[in-house]
Amino acid sequence: MKKIGILMGSASDLPTVEKAIATLQGLEIPVEVHVFSAHRTPDEARDFARGARANGFGAIIAAAGMAAHLAGAVAANTTLPVVGIPCKSASLDGIDALLSTVMMPPGIPVATVGINGAVNAALLCAEILAVTDETVAAKLEAKRKADAEKVLATDAEIAAKFNS
Repeated sequence: MKKIGILMGSASDLPTVEKAIATLQGLEIPVEVHVFSAHRTPDEARDFARGARANGFGAIIAAAGMAAHLAGAVAANTTLPVVGIPCKSASLDGIDALLSTVMMPPGIPVATVGINGAVNAALLCAEILAVTDETVAAKLEAKRKADAEKVLATDAEIAAKFNS
């Protein structure tokens, strides 16, 4: 099975990234996590991206706040799918990171989820793997079914409490 690379621009992004890690681990998809900055460790970020396909990765998640150039820098150095997570920061509530991540030039795409949208980033990567991996596809189907059952159970509890 292909693994998912998860990169964050700094350790301050870890609380957001942990949700992606947990989601992928729950689906039994292997992950490898690193802190690489597009600005402070550009060579390491580039080397990771350039070697990712040969090292068994199927997609890469890149999380960053503020200037948020990590996803774009990674995407510029690989043809693997890159999913960007714009992280909320104190200055502009993550809008700056969202725009930095989503506004890529033609030819270098980055799939971008919502601000702090780590769970969706992980699920999108799982769906990418599921195109060719039936085991992952089955796990995603089971997760969707379990999620729906949870919502319906909550609906039943609330309806019993408030509906006559």
